[in-house]
Amino acid sequence: MTEISIKAEELFRIGSWPVTNSLLLALVSLVVLAVTAFALHRKLALIPGKLQGIFEMFADEMLGLMDSVLGGRAMSEKYFPLIASVFTFILISNWLGLLPVVGSVGIREDHSFIPLFRAPAADLNFTVVLAIVSVFAVQILGVVAVGAGKHFSKYFTLKNPILTFAGLLEFIAEFVKIISFSFRLFGNVFAGEVLLIIIGFLVPYILPLPFLFLEVFVGFVQALIFAMLTLVFVAMAVREHEAH
Repeated sequence: MTEISIKAEELFRIGSWPVTNSLLLALVSLVVLAVTAFALHRKLALIPGKLQGIFEMFADEMLGLMDSVLGGRAMSEKYFPLIASVFTFILISNWLGLLPVVGSVGIREDHSFIPLFRAPAADLNFTVVLAIVSVFAVQILGVVAVGAGKHFSKYFTLKNPILTFAGLLEFIAEFVKIISFSFRLFGNVFAGEVLLIIIGFLVPYILPLPFLFLEVFVGFVQALIFAMLTLVFVAMAVREHEAH
């Protein structure tokens, strides 16, 4: 049975920079997305092919969902690159983490087996970085939309003690978002990884299939939740701008 480790295993180093199996699969996910985007860009046409049709349908559904939160297509198109990038990157990395080569192909070192690939979101470092990027992107977009003074006045104000205290709590909540974002994604993906390993070891043939399909669905749901929470926080950050 494959050893279950909560920490991503180091494969090699580039200078002082460690390259782990989760980082390697994250890079593969980026390459897959980049190649797909390049191929799609080269074959753009007025009459879409299958690949372009799939992505146009995805973009239309995503924009429709964003419209319900942001209240207009213009705003949805403005923030679509961020939300779509977050969703597709997490989705592809989650699904690639379910491929048969993940966890089964690796190297042996000191009588231990180190998988060459590991689901990126099963590494807490990966989810923490995604959460930091998401939270800071929301802050930057809020500053761009309403200005630094108005944006940060909701955190720091001396109008009255109640608003001052509430602002400080909201400022602390921004850092709590990083923890909740990262542990929600990490917990679900890591739990699924452990489940598949255990089921595959106990009953290695037919029984793992339903759980595998379940993890495909979970990977999609977790990507959608992360992207939609980011969208909601973006909408809250630019809400004052929209009112004007």
